[in-house]
Amino acid sequence: MTEPATGAATDPVAEHRGLLFTVAYEMLGSTADAEDVLQESWLRWARVDQTSVRDPRAYLVRIVTRQALNRLRTLQRQRESYVGTWLPEPLVTAPDVFEDVELADSVSFAMLVVLETLTPLERAVFVLRDVFGFAYDEIAAAVDRTPDAVRQLASRARTHVRARRPRVSPPQETADVMTRFLEAAAGGDLQPLMDLLAPDVVLLSDGGGVKKAALRPIHGPDKVARFLRSVTPRDAEIGVRWGVANGAPAMFVSLDGELDSVVTVVLDAGRISEIYFVRNPEKLRSVDEPRDVGR
Repeated sequence: MTEPATGAATDPVAEHRGLLFTVAYEMLGSTADAEDVLQESWLRWARVDQTSVRDPRAYLVRIVTRQALNRLRTLQRQRESYVGTWLPEPLVTAPDVFEDVELADSVSFAMLVVLETLTPLERAVFVLRDVFGFAYDEIAAAVDRTPDAVRQLASRARTHVRARRPRVSPPQETADVMTRFLEAAAGGDLQPLMDLLAPDVVLLSDGGGVKKAALRPIHGPDKVARFLRSVTPRDAEIGVRWGVANGAPAMFVSLDGELDSVVTVVLDAGRISEIYFVRNPEKLRSVDEPRDVGR
């Protein structure tokens, strides 16, 4: 995003960039699209008589929300023809995101997959109200609805999300289980790998029609374990580095020195209940660029 040439230290866009990016990303599930929305929003802000704006933060969130809503409606039509399962573009951050548990939960793969099932308006209202705590009248101005309509949208979205969102485990517990998972996957016996998987485990993989991935979610320890073995070439040099993606510990897996996938998991009673496996090369282009997120 292009910042103003002068006065960047006090420019409201620069001051609230973490918040604005996070709002856009949670609505779109794409870092590239979120950056585009921020650029469009800054251009609109630059044309505003800023001396008449009493609350720049709220005004900027309003601009970002409207731009993101417009883009989300277009993206939803594109995703209807997506090859296989669509997963969010990995959001790489510094480890300090763990300190804000609610923020980390809000950008998790599990949460974003649930948000994909909402309408664009429901998603915008939920993000602004339940994640960022904006008042109903502020949200109403952003989405061009009445406060009463916003309350109804928020209630409907909240009920939907609560019925589907998983419990978030502490980062260290998740990292420990993922380490054991990696060790088991590298072995020749399926049983140690299956022992780490919950009975109702589900794996969602996104290859974008370019890399090998399951077209539909895979359910059950046996099928998940066998799929993981099938996508791991026996003659390739496999490398793994650890990082933070979408508010959780993540494995960045490379094959023969090139990044192949980003993997995160959700735990249930100490066992892996959900696996998110992003292989689409288009979604891995910017994972070496940690993003600032905020509220």
